[in-house]
Amino acid sequence: MAALVRYFGRYKGLSRNDAKPQFTDPAVQDVLSRITGLDLQKVFRPVKEELKPPTYKLMTDEQLSQAVALATEQARKLLRMPPVLPERKPITDVLSEEKLLDGMDTAKYAFTDISYDIPHRERFIVVREPNGILRKATWEERDRLVQVYFPRAGRKISAQLVFKEENLKMVFSQDRHENVLDLSLVQFEPDSSESIRVHAATYEDLDKHGKYELLRSTRHFGGMAWYLLNARRADGLLVDMLKRELLQDAVDLVSLFHMLHPHSESAQEAAGQQATGADLLKIYAQKESQRSGYVELALQAYEQRAPKSRAE
Repeated sequence: MAALVRYFGRYKGLSRNDAKPQFTDPAVQDVLSRITGLDLQKVFRPVKEELKPPTYKLMTDEQLSQAVALATEQARKLLRMPPVLPERKPITDVLSEEKLLDGMDTAKYAFTDISYDIPHRERFIVVREPNGILRKATWEERDRLVQVYFPRAGRKISAQLVFKEENLKMVFSQDRHENVLDLSLVQFEPDSSESIRVHAATYEDLDKHGKYELLRSTRHFGGMAWYLLNARRADGLLVDMLKRELLQDAVDLVSLFHMLHPHSESAQEAAGQQATGADLLKIYAQKESQRSGYVELALQAYEQRAPKSRAE
């Protein structure tokens, strides 16, 4: 929480554009990692593969503690969040136009530099149009051509049909949101329009049906929270945290909202009162929440359950 206070303090008095924190900022990553959770049973849940005889080990208490610590460290690595990037700008550069080549062929010709020591983003790829125009390849063309010459495991030259809107709805109805996001990371570049579309559709469905738990303790939870906070639509996630008695996660979520929107009425009020804990949530519910009654009710229910939980 101290890191949040220091981070938020840096942005007091700055303009709205200057105050905008980035997904990769250490303080942001720290908060998102905390609210993601660390359920070892979920992180290391069995996957479908060839059946093998189980391995049993006899351990002392010290060896067991070391094994759990090692598993926890491995889990943290598996929960590292994929990057969230703005959409890449279209490539529209025309290099030349040869009138003599107009109508000579009906197909496009692509020319690719296949040198191994060049990063794919910097690789020179051009396309000759049937009308004689020589231009730089679009991002979509680049992705396909790079996959032809430098195949990436699991990626297809043409995107899988599952990413079509009508098919996504069917997959979402089976609660396979995590599978969709995992596949998207393999198939698309993180700043491509398709990747952004698929992630947005997945987060929207999770928010619509309140199925946030499907991504908790996965590498995608932070991206979902970041998406909802930027859209100022985190009420459902906040209520879900309170229902699961994750008060500190709820406080962290609201604190991150204030970092993202430092000029909001809620952020200004919280900073003025130096509010923390449940008081911070109450200010958010009163000043920012689009469903203030819903959030306040969830907070009241949590406060009524908390003494009983501590007594047990």
